[in-house]
Amino acid sequence: MPASYLRCFRLPAVITLDDVWNAASRLAGVATHTPVILSPELDELAGCQLFLKAENLQLTGSFKFRGAYNAIRSLDAEQIGAGVVAFSSGNHAQAIARAAALCQTTAVIVMPTDAPPEKVEGVRASGATIVSYDRYGEDREAIAQSIATDENRVLIKPYDNPLVMAGQGTTALELLDQVGNLDAIFVCVGGGGLLAGCATVVSALAGEIEVHGVEPEAGNDHALSQAAGERVVIDIPRTIADGQQVSTPGELTWPITSRGTKSFPVVSDQEIVSAMRLLFEHTKLVVEPSGASALAAVLNRGDLGLEGKRVGVTLSGGNIGWTRFCQLIGDQPDTEVVDS
Repeated sequence: MPASYLRCFRLPAVITLDDVWNAASRLAGVATHTPVILSPELDELAGCQLFLKAENLQLTGSFKFRGAYNAIRSLDAEQIGAGVVAFSSGNHAQAIARAAALCQTTAVIVMPTDAPPEKVEGVRASGATIVSYDRYGEDREAIAQSIATDENRVLIKPYDNPLVMAGQGTTALELLDQVGNLDAIFVCVGGGGLLAGCATVVSALAGEIEVHGVEPEAGNDHALSQAAGERVVIDIPRTIADGQQVSTPGELTWPITSRGTKSFPVVSDQEIVSAMRLLFEHTKLVVEPSGASALAAVLNRGDLGLEGKRVGVTLSGGNIGWTRFCQLIGDQPDTEVVDS
């Protein structure tokens, strides 16, 4: 296979339920079949029955492992030999690094200089090489593409990749298998990979379920795009939810999420911190800010008509250091944005 093919590796533009089933087969025996957590106390606060899909307990601490492993496991022998490259603020980075190690290939990860140190250490621990960049002044995708071209690596984007989206969709596949039908599912959204995968599953298996994609107030690019009827670009958002610091919906994810999502509610950083604290108090789960945003919407957006309903909630990740976690959920939480 010529090197030019490796550099220009192309994937189908859409995903189907079959793609998600195929991803589930690849992940079987490798990814964690994460539990669904119940909490009568949180049910009472939310006014509905909650089913919390604890992806913070997934390998590498987030749902991202599902898509990363599915994408790398799908490569052929020559592509595995060439290695992969990715860009990420942390969770996709750790997932690619671990998946690459499991698939016996090498990985280069482009990460911002202000990435959480725990996530940086997680990438290094899996043996990947880190290339740093300035989140607010440099183009991470251009840097990663240059590495892919120079080193003949396969670029695996954090959400705009159908194999990644299909892998993330196994989250909803598991959830529906575990709890049966639901009235609504709330999904944390950054670029839209998890939301696209989950919306695909819901549309195929249980179209009556309402799907909601939750964003931080400062990063409301999906909500703005829904209102405009097209993808809107905003400045890189400054929010404690570092996994949701995205400026526009994904080019490939948006056609799926725009059709399959009823609404894109937004939550404040303070509401996210409150959800993190309540999760710790009532379920003993440690969840990072991005991972708590979906629950924050359920607890604070009373206009969504959830009273008495069965509601699935993704807790998308738990990669946060203990010092930062304590700072945020303490008696006097510092919710000022810290680029960490």
